[in-house]
Amino acid sequence: MAEAMGNRGVLLVNLGSPQSTSVADVRRYLEEFLSDPRVLDIPRWRRWLLLKAIILPRRPARTAEAYLKVWTDEGSPLIASSRRLASALAERVVEPLALAMRYGSPSIADGLTELASRGVTDVFVIPLYPHYAMSSYETVVEKVREEARRSGVPFTLSFQQPFYDDPGYIDALAQVTSPHLEEEYDLLLFSFHGIPVRHVEKADPSGECCLKSTDCCLTDSVATPTCYRAQCLRTAHALVERFGIEEGRWSVAFQSRLGRDPWLEPWTDLELVRLATEGKGRIVVICPSFVTDCLETLEEIQMAGKASFLEAGGKELVCVPCLNEHPAWVDLLGRFVSDGPRVGVSAG
Repeated sequence: MAEAMGNRGVLLVNLGSPQSTSVADVRRYLEEFLSDPRVLDIPRWRRWLLLKAIILPRRPARTAEAYLKVWTDEGSPLIASSRRLASALAERVVEPLALAMRYGSPSIADGLTELASRGVTDVFVIPLYPHYAMSSYETVVEKVREEARRSGVPFTLSFQQPFYDDPGYIDALAQVTSPHLEEEYDLLLFSFHGIPVRHVEKADPSGECCLKSTDCCLTDSVATPTCYRAQCLRTAHALVERFGIEEGRWSVAFQSRLGRDPWLEPWTDLELVRLATEGKGRIVVICPSFVTDCLETLEEIQMAGKASFLEAGGKELVCVPCLNEHPAWVDLLGRFVSDGPRVGVSAG
C-alpha cells in the first residue's frame, strides 16, 4: 500500500450491535441506542420513564432471541462484515483508516483515539448511511463532533454527505440486485428503515415542504438534502430506471417501526401480507437503507417477513443481500476518500 499522505485519516461509522446475545449485553446496547435524543426525540424525563418502566424490562429478552438467530461464529454479522469492509478499503486508500460504531464497540471515541495514535488530525468521516435522518446520519455527525472535542486533539472534521442517488451507489445496488431479477418475479419491494413522521417534518428547514402534497418528495426543494423519505424514493426510482422496471412491478415500504406514534407508511410487515393475499407469488425484497446485513435484514425480513409472506399465501420471497463487502461498494468508498472534502468543520 502507498505511503500515507500528511495527517489525514478516515473514520468509517456504522450503527453497532450488542457485544453478545446475552440479555444483559442486549439491554446495555438498547439503553445506549434508545437514550439517544435523536432516536427517541421526546423530553428527557419521558424518555427515561419509557426506557426504565416499559422498554428495558421487556424488550431485551425478545431482542436477544432475535440476535441469537443471526449470530455467527464471528459474532454480530454487522460488526464482522463492517470489519471486512474496513480491511478491504484500507488496502485501497493511502490514509490511515479506523472503524467505529455509533453504539457499542468499537466506539467513535475508540476510532478517534486510534487515528490520533497514527498522527491523524484531519479526519474524513463516512457515516455508512446512504440517506439523511436525524436518527442515523445526523446522530453520527454530532457524536463524532462531541467525541472529538472531548479528546483534546485538535481534530479538523469533514463528513461524507448522504449518497442516496450517487451513480456509484446505484451501480453497486444494481450489481447485488441483478442476479435476483433474472428469474421471473411479480414485484420488487424496496423496504427502507422507517422513521417517525415527526422526524421528517423536523428535518424540513422551511416547514412548508415535507409531507405537504402527494408528490412533494419527487420535487426538488430546500428540504430535499435532509428529507429521508424523498431520498429513499430517489434511490428506488434510480434503481427502477436502471433496470427498466415498469410501473406496478415495484413498490416502497418502511420497516422496523417502534411505538405508537405515526411512522412513514406503508409498513413492510403489513405490505408483505397484502402482497401475498393479492396474488403476488414471487417477490424480491431489497433494503437499500442498510449497507450491511444486520438484525433488520436477516431476522426481520429474511426470517419473520418471509414467514409472514408465505403464511399469507405467497410462494417465494427472495432477499437481496446488502452491499456488505461487495467490490463495487468498496470502490465507491475509495472514491469518496479520494474525492472527499478536505476543508472540514473544526471540532472545537
